[in-house]
This record gives sequence, structure tokens and C-alpha cells, in this order.
Amino acid sequence: MKKSLLSCILCIISLGLFAQEKPKQITLFTNVQVFDGTSDKLVNTDVLVEGNIIKQIAKGIKAPKGTEIIQGNGKTLMPGLIDAHWHTMFNFWPISKVLGANFGELSIAAAIHSKEQLLRGFTTVRDVGGNVFGVKNAIDAGLVDGPRIYPSGPYISQTSGHGDFRGPNDVPENAGTPLDYSQRVGHTLIADGVPEVIKRSREVLRMGATQIKAMGGGGVASIYDPLDVTEYTFEEMKAICDVAKSWNTYVAIHVNTDAAIQQWIKAGAKSVEHGFFMKEETAKSMAENGVWWSMQPMDVHGEDAFVFENQLSTDKYTNLVGELDHAIAYAKKYKVKTAFGTDLLFDPELAAKEGKFLAKLKKWYTPFEILNMATASNGELIKLCGPRDTYPGKIGVIQEGALADVILVDGNPLENIDLVIDPENNFPVIMKDGVIYKNTLK
Repeated sequence: MKKSLLSCILCIISLGLFAQEKPKQITLFTNVQVFDGTSDKLVNTDVLVEGNIIKQIAKGIKAPKGTEIIQGNGKTLMPGLIDAHWHTMFNFWPISKVLGANFGELSIAAAIHSKEQLLRGFTTVRDVGGNVFGVKNAIDAGLVDGPRIYPSGPYISQTSGHGDFRGPNDVPENAGTPLDYSQRVGHTLIADGVPEVIKRSREVLRMGATQIKAMGGGGVASIYDPLDVTEYTFEEMKAICDVAKSWNTYVAIHVNTDAAIQQWIKAGAKSVEHGFFMKEETAKSMAENGVWWSMQPMDVHGEDAFVFENQLSTDKYTNLVGELDHAIAYAKKYKVKTAFGTDLLFDPELAAKEGKFLAKLKKWYTPFEILNMATASNGELIKLCGPRDTYPGKIGVIQEGALADVILVDGNPLENIDLVIDPENNFPVIMKDGVIYKNTLK
């Protein structure tokens, strides 16, 4: 009897039921110039982080026992950067390799590249297409390093839409034919008709999507949908948006043409991705309806222009990006809520230039507007997912009670936005969720 009781006690102890809670990691940044994500003025202060929360912001904070102290020496402390249009699974290999890749191998490569992205200073991404759930879970569990991921999961596309990457002889489709590999592993889902788009939308949310990504118009990398095409009928659009609304989240749409944007706004979409052909009246309508514009500062020509494996995509890209100046002018005129994303796809050299693409915004915006967009504003857009949010807490800001995602910058990015181009040399400290992933000041 005594032996049995002793065994039970030892078992309980081994399960950790009597173990004390692990003490929180405490970090104090002293003498830092804080850009909080919302103000265009820097404030010299100290910042205390307890666990994953910014606990206190004040001058002369007394460090609790066991605190790791990082002496800022006047460097700038700013929120971690946010990329609002990212593809974790598709940014590092050519499209021909991605489409034929084994899902396991692709996930391993995506996890490796996620660490590289975190070390570029991007602590949060909104992933807008692809089965990223495994990589997200591995990051959240601490198995690998990477940014906080808000996943869309498989994007929903009509037949011959931007998400239809089947071969040229795969249609007409026979009833009962197995899904192609991209659909089977959850990168994309093809759905036609109201009942089918409702079902697929619910499946995506069941997988754990924080928002739904729908293909609403013609795209560049896909070869069966011209740019001028509006994808989905109004009834199908509304069905997708209604499902998202019933789950208290929203729909982000890949779309470019003015007519398609207008129709999706009426259907209830809340985030317009790309929108290069947006006209003035459409920008006004977006502003009036609280619809976000998630834009990407791409180049038509030069070393940072996207390179494609076929001439059709190259021609579509040139046509598309050439309209960016006009779209930005309309968005600024009507104060459309604007988010920054990169959509860097199928090219590891471009993906490594994520910060450079952020700095490209200086052609149209001030350094403060750029940094505000990539921090607080992007954080506001991402939080439209409401209760689907798996990371409760404020992001994109340095405020008491916010999640502790911060970068220490060697210089003042409000004066020199080009500092974000070279994170290796200009970001000596990178913290995500209260954990220091880089500290070259030691």
C-alpha cells in the first residue's frame, strides 16, 4: 500500500503538477529613442519587457532582479516590422520547382527561410495563400524560429482563376476525379458555384485560417486568366464573404481591375490585395466602406523587377505595375487605409530584399508614413480577424500592454528609411514575443 502511494506521488511529480511556474524572462532597454508606431516623434525613455508583454515605458525604470539589461545608448527602438502580403511557402524557389515539390520538403525549406525573415526584422506576417499551418505550428511551438503567422491557408479560386495551376489538359474535369496535388495538400482550392464556395470557405476556416483569401481577378503568375477578368459572380463573391462574416472575420481578395474591385466591395470584401488598376471612384468607394488597400511597391524594370519563366507572365507584370503611380495617387487623395506587403514570390534573391522593398515606398511616402504603415497600420489590418486571432494582444506598436515585438536600430529610420535595407548591420537587436533572437551588442 505504502509502495503504491509512493509510486503515485512520484508519478505526480514527474508530470510536473507540483512544479513551480517558470519565471518570466525580463528585459530592460535603457536610453532608447522610441518610435512607437503611431507618432512621428521619437521619445527618449526606457522600456521594460516582462514575458511577452511590454510592461512599462518610462525614464529611470529600476530593473527587477534577474533582468537582462540592453543599453540602447541612444539607438532607436521601434516595433517589429509586419509584411501584410506574404507567402511563406512560395517565396524561395522558382514556380516550376514549387508546383512539383513534395510538401514535406517544401515545408522544411519554408521553415528555414522563415528564420531568415525574422532576422530581417519582420516579426509578423499575414500569409495570404498556401498550406502554412505546419510551419506556423512549428514556430509557435518553438521548434523553429520565424515570424508570427496569420494564415489564410488554401486560397479559393474559380476554375481558370488565379489559383488554378492545373495542367493544360486537365479540363474538362471528370466528376469524381481526385484533386490535383496542390489542392490535396491544401495550397489552393478550386470551387465553382455558391454551394461549393460556401463549403470550401468553411473548410479553410476549419483548417485554422484567420482570414479567407479569395482570387477575385486575373493574375500574373497564372496563365489561364487574363488580367481583365473578373473572377466569380456576385452571388459567389457574396457567399464567400458571408461565410467569413459568420465566423467574425473577413475576406482578402487578389484583384486588379476596377470593375472587379467594385463588385467585391459590394459583396463585402474588406482587403484589396494589389489593385493596380484601381480608379479614382473606386478609391473613394473603398475609403467610404472602410476597405483596406494592401499594396506592393514593385518595379517594372531593373534589378528588383520580378522575373518569370514565361513571356505571358512577364507581359502581364509590366502592364500591371505600370499603373502603380496612379493607384497610389487615388488612395492618398481619399485617405484609403493602406497596408504594406511584398508578395515576393518564387525568387530567393528578391525575398532577401524584403526591407529594400519597404524602403521603395519613399518614392511616394515619408519615412514616418512608411514605418507607420509597416507597423501600427498593418497591425490594425491583421487584427480584423477578430476572435480567429491566435495571438491575442496588440501588435505593431510600442505601448504598455502590447506584445513585445521590437527592433533596436543603429540610427534613426525616421530620418533615414534606408536603414531597413540592411538589417544584418543596422538591427543589432531583434525581439519577438519577448524572446531575443538576435543581439550583437553583447
